[in-house]
Amino acid sequence: MKTAITSKRFIPHSLLEDVLAIVTGTLLISLGIALFKQAGLLTGGTAGLAFLLHYTTGYSFGWIFFLLNLPFYWLAWQRMGWRFTLKTFCAVALVALFSSLHPRLLHLTSMTALTPYYVALTGGLMMGVGFIVLFRHQASLGGINILALYLQEKRGIPAGKLQMGIDFIIVLTSLTVVTPMALRASILGAFALNLAISLNHRPGRYMAM
Repeated sequence: MKTAITSKRFIPHSLLEDVLAIVTGTLLISLGIALFKQAGLLTGGTAGLAFLLHYTTGYSFGWIFFLLNLPFYWLAWQRMGWRFTLKTFCAVALVALFSSLHPRLLHLTSMTALTPYYVALTGGLMMGVGFIVLFRHQASLGGINILALYLQEKRGIPAGKLQMGIDFIIVLTSLTVVTPMALRASILGAFALNLAISLNHRPGRYMAM
């Protein structure tokens, strides 16, 4: 009887597969961001910092998010290579663009009522799946994601667990920006997002590149 195939041969992704994956992942993440924004919630990572600045200054989330990521591309280039850096730059740009388009296409006006805990759970899981898609195609959303992926690759620290800890710190700093209920929902969203990543993105579990 033949046993299950256990070959560790890496199967590279084609250019078309990478493009479709980056578009798919950024669509999911940006939709979750748009729902979080409408419900007045926060998330972690660079997006969480962009949310804080957006809520306090009123400037566009997309532009803030794009600009905050600029300093991290040098680290990505030095540590992860030019392909990862290029894919990440494209992913960041698409999230910045899509997060601005979703409210117009979904008609999320100021009168739209969204349940914070439901948005936190579903939006967090949606963004987590989007991150997994990006990670498996050697891309990220810059910032904390680059640091988390680098430490997972070099030190064996699980990306999901590291980002979960950083995300909670960012969310807790928002006490003066959002309501206590929104803060509790944001923590639930951060947990859901990083739970999806930690359960589904582990070293050696997925072999395609």
